[in-house]
Amino acid sequence: MSTQVLSGEHSGRHIVDGPLTVAVTNEAVPGLIRNTIDRRIVKVRPMATPIDQISRCAGARPTRSMTVEYYSVDPKKPRTTVAADVPAGLGKRRSDGIYTHSISTKEDNIFEPSETLMLPDVIVGVKPGSAGEPLVVYVLERNADTGLEVIAINADLTENGKPTIPAIPEGSPIVRMGRAATELDVQTAQFQALPTKKDNNCQIFKMQVEESTFHKIADKEAGWSFSDQEEAAIIDMRMGMEKNFLFGAKSKIVDPVKNEEVYLTGGIWNQTDNDYQVDCNNFTEKTLIDIAQKAFTGNCGSKRKLLICGSELMGLISKIDCQRIRRSNDSMIKWGLTFNQIVTNFGNLYIVHAEVFDQCGHEWDGMVIDLDYLTKYVHIPFHTEKLDLRRSGTRNTSAVVITEASCLVLRYPQSHLRVISTKPVEES
Repeated sequence: MSTQVLSGEHSGRHIVDGPLTVAVTNEAVPGLIRNTIDRRIVKVRPMATPIDQISRCAGARPTRSMTVEYYSVDPKKPRTTVAADVPAGLGKRRSDGIYTHSISTKEDNIFEPSETLMLPDVIVGVKPGSAGEPLVVYVLERNADTGLEVIAINADLTENGKPTIPAIPEGSPIVRMGRAATELDVQTAQFQALPTKKDNNCQIFKMQVEESTFHKIADKEAGWSFSDQEEAAIIDMRMGMEKNFLFGAKSKIVDPVKNEEVYLTGGIWNQTDNDYQVDCNNFTEKTLIDIAQKAFTGNCGSKRKLLICGSELMGLISKIDCQRIRRSNDSMIKWGLTFNQIVTNFGNLYIVHAEVFDQCGHEWDGMVIDLDYLTKYVHIPFHTEKLDLRRSGTRNTSAVVITEASCLVLRYPQSHLRVISTKPVEES
């Protein structure tokens, strides 16, 4: 008598005419046992593979395709710089008492009509006993040829009561502020922040263990015992996955021997171009504060981020004599990992050493990851398949093949940061 799976609209699924087995469970509720497997997998040397560890503990999104398409969007840039000198004076007369100035910036497209802008380095209203204030302007129009047409809000007044501004040198910062609508305005300029469609490939990771009882990984016993051979195979597989998740190159190639397509996943290291250069010859507490400032500002990300780093960079951080930042004496344990914590006024950095960085030639580098925007996609969940090599006449052994097809993606790439260091110069 075959086992049947019955579905109810609200009551879930029921098994009739047979026992509840792993196969039936996988058919009825795909992924139910996978979570248990992940919980057991993460007990194998978690500190060696922090990224794979976190992605398993935080959960994954299923995907039906080997190629994952996702949308990524970063917040609109809050500031840019002036592209050409703006002369001092009244500007161009538009109507009685209204004068406009043309300001060309490096990125005119981030500004819209009705926005107010501030030029923090251009000071107006300087009088005896007053240090003045930054110039604020109102965007009247945006022109493809001349840039922004603006009205000075707090311009200085001449003897005749006409508004005049000081010279604005090239390179002056200009900052987006809020919009200012009229009383009768119903509409305003559209907010242009469309997401960018990106993709990554799921890579099929495999490992084969022979003479194994690895199928016991499914939650059928109170404990999980396995041989040294099995543990070595699992950690080797996870170490390989960790390297691909971090530094892999996205591609799709054809194996000329097997004449089949091979999907290669792209690592998160190459999914952001937000870099910070560090001079290892002069690594101080200020350097760490500068890293935190770069990681936590300008991207609307979380105030708690993970810094994974190679051993040399970890050594530099450990040797810092902290006075302006607080190094937490209590280690934090989460996801099976032990973190050290650096508390700055910009945000908290949870620091962990990743030996994969050392193996891949990045021992002096690190990466700040916003875990809220790190996503794992799984096409084939982590599972095992038992092979009877005796019956096939291959070898007098039984084997278990471990498989997972997955990838990692960074949403909001600018909320993550690559810390790239120059190797210190050896003293002669």
